[in-house]
Amino acid sequence: MKGSCLCGKVEYEAASIGPIGHCHCKTCRKAHAAAFASTARVDRDAFRWIQGQDSIKSYESSPGKLRHFCMNCGSHLMAEWTAQPQVIVRVATLDEYPGIRPSVNIWTSHDAPWLYNGPDVPSFPEAPAARK
Repeated sequence: MKGSCLCGKVEYEAASIGPIGHCHCKTCRKAHAAAFASTARVDRDAFRWIQGQDSIKSYESSPGKLRHFCMNCGSHLMAEWTAQPQVIVRVATLDEYPGIRPSVNIWTSHDAPWLYNGPDVPSFPEAPAARK
């Protein structure tokens, strides 16, 4: 399964991904500028960069945890705890459907108070018509 950044400079391949989870922790919210980050574990030997390694920048957000992103477009592609045998792929950067759906939400105690997607919040399959 392949993935890439927004500008296309960086590409990776993951032979198989583990269960998908949504992480709601404050660090993931900040790193992704989103309500949560959808992630999946991948064994280190099942992950490889295909192109653009010279465009990857890393940031140590917690001791021993590196977040890797494209320094051109800013897409956060993968993270790793350096001492663990797996890396953490950012599911939103996959270029194809992984064949599985999320199975867990973690760190929901960190949910932002504005996070709500209940039945009274309108949903649109695409952008809504402009207001007059």
